[in-house]
Amino acid sequence: MEFRFDATQQFQLDAIAAVVGLLDGQGHIGATLLPAAGFTVVPNRLDLGDDALLENLHKVQNENRLASDASLSVINQAIELYEGDGFARFPNFSIEMETGTGKTYVYLRTILSLACKYGLTKFIIVVPSVAVREGVLKTIQQTKNHFATLPSLPPFHHSVYAAQPGQIRNFAGSNAVEIMIMTIDAFSREQNVIRKPLEGNAPVIHLLQAVRPVLILDEPQNMESEGRIAALAALNPLFALRYSATHRNRHNLVYRLTPYDAYRQNLVKQIEVGAAIEEENANLPYLRLDRIETTKSILTAQVTADVQAKSGKIDRKAIKLKQGDKLWEKAKRVEYDGYEVSEINFQTGFVRFTNNVEVATGGEIGSQKDAILEAQIRFTVERHLQKQRRIRDMGFNVKVLSLFFVDRVESFRDENGVARRLFVKAFDDAKKTYPEWRDKTAEEVQASYFASTTNKKGIVTVVDKHTPTNEKDKAAQAREFDLIMRSKEQLLSFDEPVAFIFSHSALKEGWDNPNVFQICTLREVGSETERRQQVGRGVRLPVDAATGERIHDHRVNILTVSASESYERFVSGLQAEIEKEYGKDGMPPKPGNARAKVNLRLRKAYLLKPEFQELWDKIKHRTRYAVTIDSAKLIADVVGDMGDIRVRRPRVVVQLAGVNAKKGEDLFEAIRLADASVAIDLEGRYPIPNIVSIIENLMESTSPPMRIGRKTVLSILRNAPEPRAMLDNPHEFASALTRVIKTRLADQLVGGIKYQRDGTWYEQTQFDDLIEAFEANVVRSDPNSFAGGTHIYDGVEVDSETIERPFAEALEKDARVKLYVKLPGWFSVPTPIGGYTPDWAIVMETTEGQDRLYLVRETKGSTDPDQLRPDERRKIECGKKHFNDALGVNYDVITSVAELP
Repeated sequence: MEFRFDATQQFQLDAIAAVVGLLDGQGHIGATLLPAAGFTVVPNRLDLGDDALLENLHKVQNENRLASDASLSVINQAIELYEGDGFARFPNFSIEMETGTGKTYVYLRTILSLACKYGLTKFIIVVPSVAVREGVLKTIQQTKNHFATLPSLPPFHHSVYAAQPGQIRNFAGSNAVEIMIMTIDAFSREQNVIRKPLEGNAPVIHLLQAVRPVLILDEPQNMESEGRIAALAALNPLFALRYSATHRNRHNLVYRLTPYDAYRQNLVKQIEVGAAIEEENANLPYLRLDRIETTKSILTAQVTADVQAKSGKIDRKAIKLKQGDKLWEKAKRVEYDGYEVSEINFQTGFVRFTNNVEVATGGEIGSQKDAILEAQIRFTVERHLQKQRRIRDMGFNVKVLSLFFVDRVESFRDENGVARRLFVKAFDDAKKTYPEWRDKTAEEVQASYFASTTNKKGIVTVVDKHTPTNEKDKAAQAREFDLIMRSKEQLLSFDEPVAFIFSHSALKEGWDNPNVFQICTLREVGSETERRQQVGRGVRLPVDAATGERIHDHRVNILTVSASESYERFVSGLQAEIEKEYGKDGMPPKPGNARAKVNLRLRKAYLLKPEFQELWDKIKHRTRYAVTIDSAKLIADVVGDMGDIRVRRPRVVVQLAGVNAKKGEDLFEAIRLADASVAIDLEGRYPIPNIVSIIENLMESTSPPMRIGRKTVLSILRNAPEPRAMLDNPHEFASALTRVIKTRLADQLVGGIKYQRDGTWYEQTQFDDLIEAFEANVVRSDPNSFAGGTHIYDGVEVDSETIERPFAEALEKDARVKLYVKLPGWFSVPTPIGGYTPDWAIVMETTEGQDRLYLVRETKGSTDPDQLRPDERRKIECGKKHFNDALGVNYDVITSVAELP
């Protein structure tokens, strides 16, 4: 099989034209022999000055709808030349192409286009790693015949730098188009062979300096350190072209193909996320140390912990901790009792708590990590087998590959490593239902690639903590390297059994295979660009195993990412990485004035009106309430309701969601594709916590806070009709039981509540002079209207478009209304289930105009108590007792102005 390439893809032609256009006006230089460093070389030459280059740059940027740069991005660096000390000065241009869209193809064809039009002959492709180098070399081998068929493109010679001076001399003296691939480490240090005098000759780097090579920087974000910039300058380049999907610094950007462009145009695979997460497992105090930061001489640790909301729901959230912070106070959970920060160590990277628990950066406690890994691996293997069968059934001759990123090398290299053991089990279980896989063993369908080095003869040696010592294992690793890095055609053949590839980080960028359909990340996402790098390994469109043709069927082109985080977090993290990469200028503008804010001004003269003074006199009084509790009835009612409590065992589930690019926006969103499937049952993998303590904490720390005696809690638990539920999932049971207790307790408290004035009141001076509101939510109160514009502010902020807005607009138009107030949040009636602020206080006249009414009204969509939420209904009951009974003010619930008396 030979890979086929499409020479007519417009986005690739545009990227090539952008670079060629930079040299517009440059003549064809032709091959010229010049003496240099004791030899004869054929150099590049650039006749254009800075002004001409800048003018061309602006033209190219304008054609590609990019912002124009004010100046050229030039690197000036002192270097050592053959003649002595000197300076390298060269412009830099960036080309940004999303991973999987043919970046290497584009810059190889750009090289040949520059050679054809301008006569440039010396090009060095600089790469950051062996993996990237091998990928480039493979693409050159695959495209050579293709380029030979394109008109006007010249033949070329390519080589991989192998620390041999003769190779450099041949490169410098050749009058052919020469392309040499070098890793940055091959010339970035003083001890490199290229920098040393040999056999009485000057260092061969001087020959490279003399030919003024054009540098092609592949993944230049890895070449931003001072040492690596100096190394690039030491080559004395003519100019540098920087190609990446994730630039750290953009030097004179001339072309951009964004992730959204690639995604929307179906230039890459679509993405779905299978998220393996723990559900209903708050029984252990989970904690992960994400990173340690230092700002203004203060150390802070960002951790992820289970945080309890006022509703009682547990969410896994990021928390910042500093010396002395108490995690149980931050997370509102007694389970973290004892987790007070005693040390944050920036150098070593750990946080120690007063209970002697120590967590290293990236480490975690309280999770069922092995169960999550098992779920991820099982999901990936099953998805792989399903997808392979589905694609073959659709008539496509496409082999499916899966790529696993392990957390540690030994996790797979060790015979009993977790990843290896779980993969073998998952594969052996899954293949039972797929006859086409039954005769395959887990050992023969997997291969791995970790870090490697290359010696002077070009021989690659894999290096990790488990480098083999016997010849058989060495040979096996050498075969795996060749298969993964150099023999893509063989890997894509159905005659080759390997379909599952394991790595740590060596394949995170620069390497890809078009038929990677699953990526399984068996470790926490680390750097800010890691999601994009990982996803980038599998987004390239797949190829037919027999013809080498690309497949463009959307049913086939789906990349499944198995992640150890929720799909919402994965997609929002991917979005955040892209936003950080492109910056605010690269994102769409926010909608017009939808969130514009305005200030509403208090009409102080209205507070002096007799109508307001009389209204305020009636409603301003604070009250206190008294309640009675029947403990025996409470216990009986709760026990009666406990039979309805249903809890699920803690488990790891896989949630499947698709990643969509929002239409008209540069945003990704997650769309749920299927219900969560249970992968691993966690029963018995954790100790039973103290249920009574959990219930007491939930009663007091959730909204509204309540308290009952420990004896009452114990009596309820002793009478539980199904005590097994407590053992199945203690925390979920405690949460459900707490909700039942609070419901029954609230019914008792409200049912027998009595209010009386406490001798204090709200002062009208508490009204703010200005209220900030969203303009879109404001109903204006016009003093020139027919009814007089009767609100005490010059506008009213409404909370709903269907209830409050029409009500306020109707009050403004009703001539009977003399004055009304949207009651502020500080005007609160105490209730056993939290403070209650009614909506409106109104002064109006009767139809006859004889009596003045002072009303407090709550507006709801329905006046039927059964249609209201329980807490809404209870607070309204308390409101009636407070206003009607204690203050003698007319209070009621209505749906519209038509229901006013």
